[in-house]
Amino acid sequence: MAKSHDHPGEQAAEHPIKLLAVRDAPLSLDEVFTAVGDDAAGGTALFVGTVRDHDGGADVDRLSYSAHPTVEEEMRRIAERVCARHPVRALAALHRVGDLEIGDRAVIVAVSCPHRAEAFEACRMLIDDLKHEVPIWKHQTFADGTQEWVGAC
Repeated sequence: MAKSHDHPGEQAAEHPIKLLAVRDAPLSLDEVFTAVGDDAAGGTALFVGTVRDHDGGADVDRLSYSAHPTVEEEMRRIAERVCARHPVRALAALHRVGDLEIGDRAVIVAVSCPHRAEAFEACRMLIDDLKHEVPIWKHQTFADGTQEWVGAC
C-alpha cells in the first residue's frame, strides 16, 4: 500500500504548543515528555541542558539564571516559528531561573513530529533559537572568585 502524505497524522497539529514556561523549581523530564506525546508522531526529539562544572577552561562554583518579564512571550514567538517551519505534532519547552547547582537541568525542550528527521530538525531549531533570542541571562561564579554574565541563553 502506498504511503499518503495527505493523512492528517502527516501534517502539523492544529495546536501543537503544549507547554512553555520559565520556572524557579527543578524541571521534570517526565512532564515535558508527556506533554509532547502524540499518537500520530513517529519521532520525538528531546534536549536537556544541564549545568556543567566548567566553562571556558575555568571551574564553575555557582550559577544563576535571570529572565526579562517578556521571556514567555519570546519563547512562544520562537515556538510558533518552529511550528510554522516543521510539521510539529507537539512542542514543549521549560527553562529554569534562579540559583542552580552543578548537574541541575537548566532547560528542557522536546518536539514530536510524524518522522524522526523532522523531530530532530525542529528540536534543534527550538533550542538554538531559544539560546540565541530569549532574554535569559546566566551569571557564573568561578572557583577563583571571578564572575561572568553571559547574554541571552
